[in-house]
Amino acid sequence: MRVGAWLGAACFAAGLAAASGARAEGERAGDFDLYVMALSWSANWCALEGDGRDDPQCDADRGLNFVLHWLWPQYDSDGWPSYCRTGESDPSRGLTAAQADVFGGAGLAFYQWKKHGRCSGLSAAGYYDAARVAFRSVAIPEVFRKLRREVELPADVVEEAFLEANPQLSPQQVFVTCDEGMIQEVRICLASDLSPTDCPRDTVRACRLTDAVMEPVR
Repeated sequence: MRVGAWLGAACFAAGLAAASGARAEGERAGDFDLYVMALSWSANWCALEGDGRDDPQCDADRGLNFVLHWLWPQYDSDGWPSYCRTGESDPSRGLTAAQADVFGGAGLAFYQWKKHGRCSGLSAAGYYDAARVAFRSVAIPEVFRKLRREVELPADVVEEAFLEANPQLSPQQVFVTCDEGMIQEVRICLASDLSPTDCPRDTVRACRLTDAVMEPVR
């Protein structure tokens, strides 16, 4: 059954883990092998974290589905760099605020620059531009854009939907994570030029739940 048909039937009837660990902080900027891009299901993040902190990402009627959680420099093995040493300046408030449409909020955009963007070796503006290009290179399956009711579904169905909507991706380049029984993120591995690339083995910790929850788009 095609993904859209499966999810449509589920809606009618119903009416993880992280990647391998970080190294010690403060590595040299620009020293990494690939990127991991994480697309977070906004409504689930809000249910687990955002609502409790009154995050603006979770305001009513924003219509957010998958948002960019991070574009993360990654090593082929043995984790990722973080809080790297760089001569690049932090972004201005205006530049950071301009990323809210991609990251869901300015606060997350700045945090991701501070923890991961500095490690890219790019300027803040360059990192945000790369993040936007990476985010826009992946089509969000239409069935999720229209999700108006909570559903339970296998995590594999979410992965299959992304592969169906993005024929440039292979199963070795995308995986889904869960948190507390909910779909958390779709993670996609990208080369330094932002083209799809296979994920290193020790990076993939895919969710295998058969009844993962997706809350409706808010």
